[in-house]
Amino acid sequence: MAKEFEVWAEKYRPKTFDEIINQESVVERVKAFAKSKNIPHMLFAGPPGTGKTTLALVLARELYGEQWRQNVLQLNASDERGIDVIRGQVKEFARTVAIGDVPFKLIILDEADAMTSDAQQALRRMMEMYASVSRFILICNYSSKIIEPIQSRCAVFRFKALDDKHVEEFVNRIVKGEKLKVTEDGIKAIVRIAEGDLRRAANILQAASALGEKITEDVVYEAASLAKPQEVRQMLELALSGKFMEARKMLEDMIIKKGLAGSDIVAEIHRQIPSLNIDDRSKIELIEKCGEIDFRISEGANELIQLESLLASFLLHTQTKGKK
Repeated sequence: MAKEFEVWAEKYRPKTFDEIINQESVVERVKAFAKSKNIPHMLFAGPPGTGKTTLALVLARELYGEQWRQNVLQLNASDERGIDVIRGQVKEFARTVAIGDVPFKLIILDEADAMTSDAQQALRRMMEMYASVSRFILICNYSSKIIEPIQSRCAVFRFKALDDKHVEEFVNRIVKGEKLKVTEDGIKAIVRIAEGDLRRAANILQAASALGEKITEDVVYEAASLAKPQEVRQMLELALSGKFMEARKMLEDMIIKKGLAGSDIVAEIHRQIPSLNIDDRSKIELIEKCGEIDFRISEGANELIQLESLLASFLLHTQTKGKK
């Protein structure tokens, strides 16, 4: 019987304060508010997949216990971000009295930095009017996109990207729970790709597990549709050694045969440049070229042509240095 599909990022989401990793200072402050059963409006800001929504839901469970669903309104502001939602759905919920011994309801607005300016202005007024019966938790990646009047009404909590060891700890927890077969290089590949984002790590691991019984580095990069670092490095070394046509063939295989995105290849090239055997000035010039090519691709330029241009820059770099 086929197992029902379940998103592991949600399945292994922490349920208590103690399970949240690498955010000790933030958790301690929020835990103190929860203990007193009295919290201010809050603004959680930081990179994706670092525990912002998780901490908000843990706080809700701590405050309301089994009744937390009746006392919490959770909206994703990137989908429902207009002024009509704030004046309608949010206002109706905010003005009603909480169920239980906690004197306020909780409104969690995820991705609040996607809200329109008008919606934020309406929310600002609502935070004042219903402060006695409702508390707001705004969650965003960029606090600078939240208007100042709202920021001044909130206690701001800044989350940091997770260390590799904490991402690896989380991955191993899923591996153990799902009884997966994963090689050491497979785990390292997941940690490298995740870049401190636990949600991304869980989703990559789940996608990789669907491709075969054993999860290796090759399987992980195939599941993530990303270029393998070794292949990108080999391509760059071929270009630097003057073998441009061989490097170009590898690039075409990545884009045409494997279907990799040009922007992802540029990102991997950018990561490889600091470790190349060239002088620091050359590294700076090539990193600047990566930025230019990445911008052109984002503006709609042909990926293959732009990346071939980038490879040509590596070859021209070595020839220019040789003439000096």
